[in-house]
Amino acid sequence: MADCCTPRKKLCWCVLLFFLVAGITGGAIGIYKWHYSGLNRWHGAGSTADFQKIIQERCDTYTQTIRPGSRSRNCQAIRQAFMSAFISKDPCKATKEDYNSLINLAPPTVPCGQQVFWSKTKELAHEYAKRRRLMTLEDTLLGYLADGLRWCGEPGSSDLNIWSCPDWRKDCRTNYVSVFWEVLSERFAESACNTVRVVLNGSLENAFDSMSIFGRVEAPNLRPQVELEAWLVHDTGKPPSDSCSGSSIRKLKSILDGRNVKFRCMDNLSRDQFLQRS
Repeated sequence: MADCCTPRKKLCWCVLLFFLVAGITGGAIGIYKWHYSGLNRWHGAGSTADFQKIIQERCDTYTQTIRPGSRSRNCQAIRQAFMSAFISKDPCKATKEDYNSLINLAPPTVPCGQQVFWSKTKELAHEYAKRRRLMTLEDTLLGYLADGLRWCGEPGSSDLNIWSCPDWRKDCRTNYVSVFWEVLSERFAESACNTVRVVLNGSLENAFDSMSIFGRVEAPNLRPQVELEAWLVHDTGKPPSDSCSGSSIRKLKSILDGRNVKFRCMDNLSRDQFLQRS
């Protein structure tokens, strides 16, 4: 009887084993690359690491320390509603309705006359609001939770996409981050009453940008009889590039006139002058 383990047969088995291992490894690598390329197909950065944990911790801090008056808000329910709004869904097909449950749990309403809107002046507007004990959108509960974070999911997956999320310029405007801020901004503007303020960047040629969140969402949703004060603030040591008589501010006034919203405008203020007046 011939030896079944001749050198030739051993070589054959080794070659067969090599190709089997190579095939399995190659298949695994191919599947990984296919999966990764799908998750990495967007132009924006991926979801913020520890997103759920951050949302929960921020909510606890806000309701227990920053605004104890909102202690009755259910942070666990808010976190779950936030996740349910976008998880397992196409990240480029967000709708306002996706956020209804979340917004209803924590509407972005503030006391009359305390709203501060801003456009391209976030840091300055926040400093102004803090000094005057007023509130920007990011000072509301949901604004505070989401400020600076990124999030998106994938259809059929219960996980966040940590590799990439849609960029609103390069991929789609109907991504879940953009739609969130549009919905929250709309509700924030609709709840405004009495005199409210907007801080605009007077160092820009067009201080009012009709395509900004303030221009296309907030200003058009102010209620009749509200009075809006616009502050055009330019960089310290530099001359202003726009004024209350400029074309962009006239466009803003036209939008407000159509809403029967009263309007006042103050310009030629440097950052330091503006904060001193506050």
